[in-house]
Amino acid sequence: TPLPAASLTKIATSLVALQTWGPAYQFETLVGGTGILQGEVLQGDLVIQGGGDPFFVWEEAIALGNALNQLGIKRITGNLIITGKFAMNYEADPLKAGKLLKEGLDSRIWTEDPQYQYQSLPPGTPRPQVAIAGLVKVVAQPPSDRFGIIRHQSLPLAQILKQMNIYSNNAISEMLADLLGGGRVVAQEAAAAASVPPTEIRLVNGSGLGADNQISPRAACAMLMAIQRYLRPYRLTVADLFPIAGRDQGTIEGRKIPIHSAVKTGTLSDVSALAGVMPTQNRGLIWFAIVNRGTDLDGLREGQDTLLQKLSKQWGVAVSSPPALSLSVDPHQNDLRLGDPSRLQRLTLSP
Repeated sequence: TPLPAASLTKIATSLVALQTWGPAYQFETLVGGTGILQGEVLQGDLVIQGGGDPFFVWEEAIALGNALNQLGIKRITGNLIITGKFAMNYEADPLKAGKLLKEGLDSRIWTEDPQYQYQSLPPGTPRPQVAIAGLVKVVAQPPSDRFGIIRHQSLPLAQILKQMNIYSNNAISEMLADLLGGGRVVAQEAAAAASVPPTEIRLVNGSGLGADNQISPRAACAMLMAIQRYLRPYRLTVADLFPIAGRDQGTIEGRKIPIHSAVKTGTLSDVSALAGVMPTQNRGLIWFAIVNRGTDLDGLREGQDTLLQKLSKQWGVAVSSPPALSLSVDPHQNDLRLGDPSRLQRLTLSP
């Protein structure tokens, strides 16, 4: 029976995103210019062509500004032109995202937020200084006389999904679902991938906000199992995409979920949901979904945790994470490096 499942919806978004792009996919943001480059000054516009990156944040803007400085570009006489699907700091409105980027590129005008996020970067990271004299403008198509400067690649999709699911980030999931065709398309493709009737997954968006997003507990389990099957050839598991009890924080911080379980939470004003996989000694992996209705959310969460703890004790507490729930063998796969300059590639400066 499909029920309002809140952010269990993000399981569907994760599944369809994986099947569409693959876990290693990186969204590209192309940075170009118009006019001519004279010394440290670009006599023209700076052009940003977004490629749908939902996780372009302050650290990425700082890295981009430093990359422009390394190319000798410190001042733009024209405008900051935004085209395509560009978002920043989870702000999908391109004009607002462009204004955030303009600030991020020039440390001399930083407010408190970029100053704070800068502290998370490696010691000695330069503070970018790219001054843009003009305005932020949004256009439908990039200027025909644009030339390439830098190609920015996002974190791999698997890392983006992991962060989305740990913190249940609605903005990221909405942007991904929009790129995938919307909630209804995500629902159809997720049902097919999980081999459940389409009536068991009814979505109007990709995040789970609102009671109109409904998923049956069976479908939630089936989608998680489908993700596990899909990831196997890539030597990844659901633990690479969802928070792990005893290791991650986010929405499971303070919960008493059995250790080593990989889970996804869901919360609305009258819904508390929890789905995932729990390792046990005697029964192996236990896939589960719990959807509760009521306004005593703390009480519902406590009941969920108590049930899982009792089952874990009955079937044998897993003393270590089994191979089926181990993290990626690639040490870099789980190393979240926002602002990593290695994901920026210099293009040929034609002027």
